[in-house]
Amino acid sequence: MTLRTVFFWLHLSAGVVAGAIVLLMSVTGVALTYERQMIAWSDRQFKSAPAPGIERMTVERLVDEFRRQNPGQEPTAVTVESGAAEPVAVSVAQRTVYLDAYSGRVLGTANQGIRQAMSKLRAWHRWLAVEGPGRAAARAITGWANVLFLFIVASGIYMWFPRRWTAGTVKAVLLFRPGLRGKARDFNWHNVIGIWSSVPLLIVVASAVPISFPWGNALVYRMVGEAPPAGRGAGRGAAAGEAAAGRGRAAATSVDGLSPLLAQAKLREPDWRTINLRLPSAPGAQVVFAIDRGDGGQPHLRSTLTLTRAGDVVSYESFDTLTTGRRIRNVMRFAHTGEVLGLAGQSVAGLVSAGGVVLVWTGIALALRRFLAWIKRRSQELEPASVRQPAA
Repeated sequence: MTLRTVFFWLHLSAGVVAGAIVLLMSVTGVALTYERQMIAWSDRQFKSAPAPGIERMTVERLVDEFRRQNPGQEPTAVTVESGAAEPVAVSVAQRTVYLDAYSGRVLGTANQGIRQAMSKLRAWHRWLAVEGPGRAAARAITGWANVLFLFIVASGIYMWFPRRWTAGTVKAVLLFRPGLRGKARDFNWHNVIGIWSSVPLLIVVASAVPISFPWGNALVYRMVGEAPPAGRGAGRGAAAGEAAAGRGRAAATSVDGLSPLLAQAKLREPDWRTINLRLPSAPGAQVVFAIDRGDGGQPHLRSTLTLTRAGDVVSYESFDTLTTGRRIRNVMRFAHTGEVLGLAGQSVAGLVSAGGVVLVWTGIALALRRFLAWIKRRSQELEPASVRQPAA
């Protein structure tokens, strides 16, 4: 048995075992490709109304206006954007409310329909939408299916290349051949899509392992000689989770003196695009600013600034200040979705996810044809000779 034969049967077996789960993750991955853009599009009607001579309201006034218009609702975070017509987003409980940056008028609540739809798709993508005690087992199933998919892609890189390198054999696996039907068509599609999507698909699948398993997360750090951080969520992006921090607090937050601190955060990163301010829960509490110079999915353009109420810097954490392990881990999180490379990266990730759908479909079709052909040969071998070759 040759090495290629061994890889073939391992490749085929992994596809049969994990095929259905990989197909589901690929389909939902395609649907989630432009999640952030779709959510932003759903809230596109919320705009501030800038006018000559009118300045933005201070954070203190905005929060006071929100409280006045929404009695009994206490905000936990405020997000400002650099665009003149962009609204201010106020986080409260499980909602986001948009305010006019110049008048403080409430513009409306963020669209919940698209967010809930994306949340359900993520639930199917990550843990088969299982709730309750069974979620851990479902997450393990998708995680190990992804590991098998990683092996399928890696072994496929070897399997998809022709045995002999000639112009004809290379062309056969690099280009679609029109007019093919059945097995020949599936084989051609499987090879061509596999070859062209192999490298980005390998990145998308491999970067999901640290997300799925604590040991995968720890492996990233150990590979560069670092001790894994304590806790499953440690090592995430510097700004991750800031918008949701403190969600559910009932006590009134102290906002006096926040405007000078926000101005200091803007000066720290002059090309900022969004700044999230977690509202402190006590007059003397430190103030945390999550500053983003990118589009929300680029960890190398994120930073976190923590100030005292007097304006003294407690800490400043940017991508450059992180350890090598944390940099790799943060990049891997957004390499999985392609967001680390912006819209182009997202598009590539979406395309190779769609390619994954075709790879699974054609792979299973080829496996079924092989299985049915084996059954036919087996039944013929078991037939009596008189039945196989009737007398003349």
